[in-house]
Amino acid sequence: MIFEISVFLTPEEEKSGDSVDKIILREIRKNHKDIQKKDYSATLIKRSVDARRKNIRIFHKYQIRTGTDKNQNNYFKPSWQKTGGKGPVVHIAGAGPAGLFCALELLEKGIKPVIIEQGTDPSERKIHIAGISRTGTINPNSNFCFGLGGAGTFSDGKLFTRSGKRGNIQKVLEILNFHGAQNSILTASHPHIGTDILPGVITGIKETILKHGGEFLLNTELEDFSISEKNGRKFLEEITIKDLKTGEEKTVKSGNLVLATGHSRESIYTLMLEKGGKEALEAKGFACGARIEHPRELIDRIQFHNNPPKGFSGAEYRLTTQVEGRGVYSFCMCPGGVVVPSASSNGEIVVNGMSPSSRNSPWSNSALVVEIRPQDYQDSGENPLSGLFFRKSIEKRAFQETQCQKAPAQRVTDFLKGALSKTLPKSSYTPGLFSSDLNTWLPEIISRRLKTALYDFDRKMQGFITEEAVLIAPETRTSTPVRIIRDGETRESLVRGIYPAGEGSGYAGGIVSSALDGINTAIVLAQKIRSITTQ
Repeated sequence: MIFEISVFLTPEEEKSGDSVDKIILREIRKNHKDIQKKDYSATLIKRSVDARRKNIRIFHKYQIRTGTDKNQNNYFKPSWQKTGGKGPVVHIAGAGPAGLFCALELLEKGIKPVIIEQGTDPSERKIHIAGISRTGTINPNSNFCFGLGGAGTFSDGKLFTRSGKRGNIQKVLEILNFHGAQNSILTASHPHIGTDILPGVITGIKETILKHGGEFLLNTELEDFSISEKNGRKFLEEITIKDLKTGEEKTVKSGNLVLATGHSRESIYTLMLEKGGKEALEAKGFACGARIEHPRELIDRIQFHNNPPKGFSGAEYRLTTQVEGRGVYSFCMCPGGVVVPSASSNGEIVVNGMSPSSRNSPWSNSALVVEIRPQDYQDSGENPLSGLFFRKSIEKRAFQETQCQKAPAQRVTDFLKGALSKTLPKSSYTPGLFSSDLNTWLPEIISRRLKTALYDFDRKMQGFITEEAVLIAPETRTSTPVRIIRDGETRESLVRGIYPAGEGSGYAGGIVSSALDGINTAIVLAQKIRSITTQ
């Protein structure tokens, strides 16, 4: 027999294995009075912390197995197939979550993926990323956005998603766990991996793909593709790739190309506009704002009612409000984390947040962003890339403030007063901060709404507005402002044979939803390939 039970624990009870065992047995005996400890096995399947009241409670959900089911388990069992050199091939541009999970799903179907990634592997990326703080120079092909694993490799590794209807979230978590992510991601209500662990997980996925016959072309750019037209429809014929180390270009036949290039590969949108026309793309909403950074201890005090339990640190928060018909909200909250330079080109500034698995830095940060809709940045409404221009103008304007990778920053109290900060607090942002009145250069539709929202957030979290808090700007890469139109069933763009997937497609956001998007694209592709080969 298999069933589930739920229990609430105090922090002290959770630390005591004997206490947990007794509480589990007591809960089971409510409906199974004669059961003994030796008669069942209990597997934790969900854990969350309820800190809404002064007395913190911890929620546990267990799967209970008795009788013949006691020693069975549902552990992840890989089903990847070894692919040969003569079978069908799918080209995947981009080695982020969408690209990698698309490749893994194709291997389950016996189809060879060839992944084209303009960036490097995590070990080389670390060197280039360190150079941003040391020299202020960005490698446009290897940075926080580009490289094996995509932007997620050097991030908090948040795995929380509301995309349950898109696919099997548990499968994504189990694959990550299989490749080295901690067991806690399988049970936590807001799972995260941490930037110290993610590079190893991504390297493990790469090794699995290679082991089963997949191919990686790192330091290689998808430079162009050619199309043909028949009966008024456009079809992919060839792709042109460029070795970024040697400069060598090569054109290869391709009828199946997955575009999993992420939200920062702007040249892909230009290429799609050129080949597919304006109808191949559409402008979409996104969000812009700044990072807010507090001392971690302050956020812990607020969230744990001035009495954090021993061993509890790195408290999370989620804030949202409406201002003048637009959502303003916290995003990608990184407790015990750091703010990092995430521009993908020189001459621009972009900030993001990440945290290690321990979440133990002295700071906690989050994006505070304002919803931006196409009518907020489009004059004529005709150019689907106008959101990119709007985003880029903010990033370039930020660089004009500092002329380096130091980020424009302002104490929250000064931002609300419209005053330049005479001093700035210590910060996790390693390139350094530059005192700037954000009100003078952030678009007013953003700065004005941020001010109103901050007062509302302070009512919800008293102490959120403080001289110790600093706004670091700009945060512009929450998602892409462009969507590549695709068919709801075939998942193809208007150029047949091209399959937009992941964050860059405009249909996903975050590690898990992007991974699910990649998996779903692979499933449709496999069905198409099977139907062609059986004809």
